[in-house]
Amino acid sequence: MKSNAQHPWSVGDVAARVDLPTNVLRHWESVGLLTPARDDAGRRRYVEDDVVRIAVIQRSKAAGMTLDQIAVLLDDSSWGRHQVLQSHIDDIDRRMEEMRRSREMTEHALRCRSHDIATCPRFRAGVDDVLSRF
Repeated sequence: MKSNAQHPWSVGDVAARVDLPTNVLRHWESVGLLTPARDDAGRRRYVEDDVVRIAVIQRSKAAGMTLDQIAVLLDDSSWGRHQVLQSHIDDIDRRMEEMRRSREMTEHALRCRSHDIATCPRFRAGVDDVLSRF
């Protein structure tokens, strides 16, 4: 990515390139995740470092992080940073396991000849962990 130092990107330019509404970028600024510079007219001007932060925020949100967790991720001096990040890794692992189970169940349903999939004993085995709570 190349930034033109004389003409940084406007909020509209950045929003269009990252496929976000401008109000999302403004919200991220209001909660302290972004701090774009302002020009003489008070308009936001984003440089490459800002765009990198936006990419980190987008990727982190896609992975299920909250804005509070992302704030910790982006603040290397934040107390408890490693705990927050480890907790997120643990959450990702749990969700990946759920996705694996869901995939297995869906693949079975795709191959199963039963019209009512819930009556298929092998299919029901895929939800035994949930049923065991009753």
